[in-house]
Formats: sequence, structure tokens, C-alpha cells
Amino acid sequence: MVQGVKIQNGFIIDINPATGEVIERVKVSTHADVDAAVAAARRAQPGWAALTLAERTAAVKAAVRGLGAIKSTLAPLITKEMGKTLREAEAEVDGNSNMDDYCDLVAAANAPEAHGGSVIVRHPHGVVSICSPWNYPVEEIVLLSIPALIAGNAIVVKPSEVVPLSSGAVTKCLMEGLGSAHPGLLQLLQGDGEVGSYLVSHPDVDMCAFTGSTATGAKILEAASRTLKPVVLECGGKDPMVVLDDADLDQAAADAVQFSLQNCGQVCCAVERVYVASAVAEAFEAKVKLAASAWVAGDGMREGSTIGPCASEMQRQTVHRHVQAAIKAGARCVLGGVMPPSSDMGTFYPPTVLTSVPHSARAITQEETFGPVLAISTFSGGEAEAIALANDSTYGLTASVYSNDLARAGRIAEKLSAGQVGINNNPLSGARDMRCPFVGHKRSGYGSHSGVDGWRQFSRPKSLVYSAAPPAAALPGQAAGLSAPAVLTRPAGLVAAIVLGAAVGATVALVIARR
Repeated sequence: MVQGVKIQNGFIIDINPATGEVIERVKVSTHADVDAAVAAARRAQPGWAALTLAERTAAVKAAVRGLGAIKSTLAPLITKEMGKTLREAEAEVDGNSNMDDYCDLVAAANAPEAHGGSVIVRHPHGVVSICSPWNYPVEEIVLLSIPALIAGNAIVVKPSEVVPLSSGAVTKCLMEGLGSAHPGLLQLLQGDGEVGSYLVSHPDVDMCAFTGSTATGAKILEAASRTLKPVVLECGGKDPMVVLDDADLDQAAADAVQFSLQNCGQVCCAVERVYVASAVAEAFEAKVKLAASAWVAGDGMREGSTIGPCASEMQRQTVHRHVQAAIKAGARCVLGGVMPPSSDMGTFYPPTVLTSVPHSARAITQEETFGPVLAISTFSGGEAEAIALANDSTYGLTASVYSNDLARAGRIAEKLSAGQVGINNNPLSGARDMRCPFVGHKRSGYGSHSGVDGWRQFSRPKSLVYSAAPPAAALPGQAAGLSAPAVLTRPAGLVAAIVLGAAVGATVALVIARR
């Protein structure tokens, strides 16, 4: 049961977290439905795989663009189902409905390569389950569907039970964009973890990719190990920010607030821990409090709201428990931290800033809070201490270091146990080129979620070894006409709005699950 979502008599009870009202009752798929969906995708896959790489890429581009046409209905639906502000929801749709350059990069990653007398070609796995989160119901489906489809796979989508309608709308849009020429290529299932577990364990599923909690990721890894299925996991985070005594405090404070409060803090790589040098702590904390005070919790459909509700009452209670435990351990709450009256509708929690957080307050420094809370601790200013504090976590998703001395910041960044480390920026700021993998260290991941390394995980490499230089015919001309941009970061529209408010194919089952 993710986020306390109720399943009654075979139906998901889809509830608006801002009002408590039932949006719709969504039928849960049965095991027979899963079997039928996987079988239908398998039947459709050979025809799709028979297309050239360039043809598949063009078709995927067109299908993804179709999301822009449903923005006016999709964005409000996202807001009603999981709570993010309408502005954030619209940005998510905008940022994931024009992915042409991204598709070209994925295609280039799947093209044959010549190395001396050998040629590397790529073959998809077969049936792949990919689990993506509820907090970004458009982005995760798009970012996982693109490499799966371009590699020649078919897809079965099982949305998170938190967002069955919005994720379902995304999937249906892609189905319509590709389905007329390739019926059955995309399939849609609905349900909770029991449906997802059956799909992941299905004998015709050959690979598992997942974004969500570390606990669920471990279960998927265990299930996949029984048949040696390859697995890609992007799991939880407790991401640190280090602010040194020579940092641009205005920039650091702005980023700390932005990347801890956006999407109500319900981001796997949100800034959840800040370690600021004691010499500048007072000035930094004042800037953070001022910036965070401008954020307003309210219904995401309402003008002026910059933080929507927590996705559920269960999540709100977790957030409040962490805050209260930190205060009891000695932290100072300088903003927010008060649970709204029980008479108030919705699962809102105010933007909250904690200072003087002792590292011994284990809930707020070790457990994933996933809420609109910024926890600030101080340290002496030494590099070794900053590294030790930041690395004292079972997680290692993202981190950031702020200093005007780039060499100094770089030394610290290289020693942090995290897959992405921003230097005077947050890894979500839009500066990261999309060729770079998004990967979790320690218990934050297994494999690469995206980037060249990640895209290629949807296929298996095969080396064709020649005794002499390979003939020209050994390099299939499937990549003809494809080109990749020199640099590609996340779409500017998505980042800006968030800041404000190869030859052969297979079948992929896309499981949209917790997160």
C-alpha cells in the first residue's frame, strides 16, 4: 500500500490530497490482465523491431510531442492526484513533450560501433519491467519509455496507484501516438504493489528497472535474482549540501530553499541536509529563512500557492515526526514546523526551516523525510569534517558543494559518496548534460538510471569479431540520418518552472510504482 492508498473491492480509491475528495475509482488489473498485456506486447514487438533505428526514433519523437496537446487536461489532473502546484505540473508536461534532441542522443547510443577489427551491435533484452515514481508521473514514464522504445522494445506500463489517472493519461497518449501503426506496442495496467510484484516476477519479464524506495528496490533485486534478470535501481536519497566559508551565500541560500521545497520536498534528490561553516552560519540561516518565508503552502490549483500538499496523510505524519524529533534533539525551528489544525482539509505542511540540527538527530539526518523541510547543521569549516558529515549516510544520490574556490570545492566533491555532485549548483539545476548517467551510490541505486550508460542498459551488446577489418556491410545503416546535439541539458522550461514554483527488439514492461 503506497502512501496509504486504499484498494477496495478491486478498485483504487483515487483521492485528491488537497481536498480529501474521491477523484475516481480505478479498476485494479488481475493476473490474467498482466499475462494478456505482456503477451500482446510480445506479439507487437517484432514488427516494431523490424523498423530501422532512425524510423523508430522518428516515431517516438512524434508520440512524445503528443503530450503537449493534452497539457490543458493532464496538468490539472496531476495536481489533483498528487498535489504539486499547477505551475509545476505544467512545467513537467512542457519539459517532457519536446524531447527530439534527447531521442537523437538515445539513438546514437544504440548505433553500431566499430573498434579495430570488431563491431559492437546491440540487442534488447526481451521483456523489461521499469518502475518509476508517483512524484513525476510524466517525466519518469517519458524518460524510461524513450530508450526502451528506441532500442526496439514494446512496453507494458503499470502506473503507481497514487497517480493512476495522470500516469494512465500519459501512457494512453503514447499508445495513441504509436498504436495505430503498431497496435499492442504499449499496454496499460493498473494496481498496487501486488500487481507490480507479479509483473516483475513474470517469467516473460527479462529485465527490471525501478525508481523508488530502497526497501522496494531490494525486493525487486531479490525477485530478479531468481532468474538472473539484470536490474537498474534508482532509490532513495538523503542529499547533503556543503556551504564553505567563502561561498556565495545568496546563491547557496537560494538553491538550498529551492531544492528542498519544490514539489513539496517530494523529490528523491531534494536537499535534505545542509552543512554550513560556522563562520558564515548566522548570515546563511538568515538568508534561508527570508527566502523560505516567501513560499506558501496551499491547494496547487489555487493561484499563489507555491507548495502543494503532501501526497498523503501518511507522508505528512512522517515529515512532522522527523521535525519534532529534531527539535527534541536540540534543533531550533525558525520557520514552520507546526501541523495545521485537524479541522483543516488537505495534507498540507508549512515550509519549515530547522537550524542548529545536531548530527545525532538521526531521523532528520538519516531517514528520507520527503517533505518541505530544510535542516541546517554547522561544522568547523574544515574539508575533512565536511566530507565526513556529508558521507555519514546509507544513501548517496546527489550532493552539492558551494565555494568560490573551485579547486577546494572540487576536492570535496570528488570525495563525496554520491552519483551526482553539483559545484556551486544543484545537480537538478539544469547544468548536467543528459549524456551523464543519473546514478545512486550506496543504497541509493544499482546501475544507471539515464545517460549513455543508462540508455544502453535497455539492450545487450554483442561483439562481432573479424580477423581483418570488417566490411562496410558489417555496420548496418540504421543510424543514417541521425545526429546528436553537442550539448544537451534538461529542457529549460522544466528547470525554470521548477525553480519557480539496435537492429533487433524485445518487449519492455514499464512498471510505474512507488515514489
